[in-house]
Amino acid sequence: MVSIDVHNASVAFPIFDAKSRSLKKKVLGKVGGKIGTEAKVPVIEALHDINLSLDEGERVALVGHNGAGKSTLLRLLSGIYEPTSGSCRISGKIAPIFDMGVGMDQEISGYENILIRGLYLGKSRKEMEKRVDDIAEFTELGDYLQMPLRTYSTGMRVRLALGVVTSIDPEILLLDEGIGAVDDAFLKKARNRLADLVRRSGMLVFASHSDELLFELCTSAIWMDEGHIKAHGSLRDVIWQYKGYDPYQNMSAEGLERIGVDPAEVRNENSLASEELATGSGSVAPDGAR
Repeated sequence: MVSIDVHNASVAFPIFDAKSRSLKKKVLGKVGGKIGTEAKVPVIEALHDINLSLDEGERVALVGHNGAGKSTLLRLLSGIYEPTSGSCRISGKIAPIFDMGVGMDQEISGYENILIRGLYLGKSRKEMEKRVDDIAEFTELGDYLQMPLRTYSTGMRVRLALGVVTSIDPEILLLDEGIGAVDDAFLKKARNRLADLVRRSGMLVFASHSDELLFELCTSAIWMDEGHIKAHGSLRDVIWQYKGYDPYQNMSAEGLERIGVDPAEVRNENSLASEELATGSGSVAPDGAR
């Protein structure tokens, strides 16, 4: 059984060479959280008193503005960061996917990079050799796979990385969105393959700003704000609280149908909510978002 159990965990980073407040702000923008100003050495308080319990089968979205602590939480769960206080216990093999380019070499071919990226994700060379043909077919890169990675465009690199990433079978999948550089036709194909990867995984924690992608892959959500968990619950309710409006409003009819929601029902719900708002007879948000 895979599981995640985080108890009163905090993560802080001392900044020993910070010379000015402007530098501290610059660092803060990249890490998240708040700056501790009382100490002689500035400290980036990236996560504060995180309590989280997740079990096998859960598909959790991480939402929040840039710098809210989403990526730091993913790195805590992956073991990259140790909590400065509290505890983080993980049961299960983790596949952290934060940067599509990590584990790749600019000077070797696409085929060789498939093997290297697979080793980085915990697979053996023999396992990756069995997957090469399938990955090559998925990427649609053809003869480019024999050329050095430095000759690839950004979109081509993402294709290659996605091909490798979606070929593994993780127990705990920790994913930070990074698939926006490919064309629309390939993105649709990649999303289908990504959805299949999630189905094969024991657990998913996914940080993204794309509502449609989150609704395709997740069932619950955590709203991060200034290093705290501000809300944790159903996906629609938490995103509604975070954004201040029903996320279904901005999803296309095709996107709604893809996640099993009738667009006509959403239109009716929003029409009723508008009437209630106009007359003051009710709340426009679901129970969890009031």
